[in-house]
Amino acid sequence: MAEGSAILVIGPRWVGDMVMAQTLLSALKARFPDSPIDVMAPAWAAPLVERMPEARARIDAPFSRGSLDFLARRQLGRSLRGKYGRAYVMQGSWKSALIPFFARIPVRVGHLREMRYGLLTDIVPLPKDLKRKTARNFFGLAQGGTFRAPHLTVDAVNQAALLISHGLEPRKFVAFMPGAEFGPSKRWPSDKYAGLARKMLARGLGVVLLGSPNDAAVTAEIAAGAPGALDLAGKTRLEDAIDLIAGAKLAVSNDSGLMHIAAAVGTPVVAVYGSTSPENTPPLAERRELLWLGLDCSPCHERDCPLGHHNCMTMLEVGMVDAAAEKLLADPAAA
Repeated sequence: MAEGSAILVIGPRWVGDMVMAQTLLSALKARFPDSPIDVMAPAWAAPLVERMPEARARIDAPFSRGSLDFLARRQLGRSLRGKYGRAYVMQGSWKSALIPFFARIPVRVGHLREMRYGLLTDIVPLPKDLKRKTARNFFGLAQGGTFRAPHLTVDAVNQAALLISHGLEPRKFVAFMPGAEFGPSKRWPSDKYAGLARKMLARGLGVVLLGSPNDAAVTAEIAAGAPGALDLAGKTRLEDAIDLIAGAKLAVSNDSGLMHIAAAVGTPVVAVYGSTSPENTPPLAERRELLWLGLDCSPCHERDCPLGHHNCMTMLEVGMVDAAAEKLLADPAAA
């Protein structure tokens, strides 16, 4: 097969968006079954791309968020000339379309966003009502096919080793993901997570706290308020988090990347929303409970509460989240 029949996908830069990017990959694989698909993404995304069977390989995108790096993008693009017949640009920025342009890829597909006339050859309309519906607007770039929810593969050997090393039994613990890289407005308070953790521990379930090193301060507060909870924030690789979440009986999460991972590995999810809306970025899971108060001031989509009270999160009581969790735990399919 000629290299020029391959497809290059310029992937997104957030964990949750990268998971939802699989909606495009699966649609492209269905449309072009004989075309290998390579994903250009940062190094941190490697564990996610490796768990997507549609992707042949990851090409490193060594660019800092917010930087133009024009010369580096031109050099990388030129190094890819003749290798791809189609490119799909998932990011909305002008600079993200430079590499396919410099690579002279004949068909370059994306949404218009930052007036990318010339950089893209095929501009896909983005209806206003889909602007924040990330999975659907990614899928729309394929211009055909059937929408499929993301599905990440699980490394059974790695999962078994992790469960043994942390003294966990499969389906006997709940995974909490209390962080949110976007900002504090998306975080349910630590004391409420701790209250929910105590209820789970009282049921005889283990509680595992997962997140990045940036979430360690938050998970430490929760662990202090819920003795017996296992705090692994910042202590696992992303691929380990994927496999641990897949082994959990239930996941409880803010609107975050790990929430989307939980859905993609088939773990039932209780998702807590505040400054964002579950109508836009829900976990694409078969078994899920979505909690959102829908106050007049939300969704604001701000990193910090512009009103200073965070009522969209603080008014969401432990009992409400626990009731949602109980509904999923009582489901025979969760046994």
